Amino acid sequence: MMDAADVLEAAREAVADRAVTYGQPRDNFVRIARRWNAHLVNRYGPFGPVPEMDPVDVAIMLDDVKSARLERAPNHIDSWIDKAGYAACGAEVAECEDAE
Repeated sequence: MMDAADVLEAAREAVADRAVTYGQPRDNFVRIARRWNAHLVNRYGPFGPVPEMDPVDVAIMLDDVKSARLERAPNHIDSWIDKAGYAACGAEVAECEDAE
């Protein structure tokens, strides 16, 4: 059984490893935002303005995906770990956005 510190440690390890696979969180979330923006414009653009998503939106929405999964399976520890990782990456990205 994992306690809170174990979950955070697992998230820390996941965040440390993700840069090797996906790149820095901001760069990865920018790529995701571009793809999601293209999808939103392609799907809804002809019917009115579509707000543009940014990397912070991506972090929040990825966390929302995990929340939705946890509603169905609240004991799935990997989703809790992922939520902690997305929160950490989101905070990092938000600070980068504020600095610009």
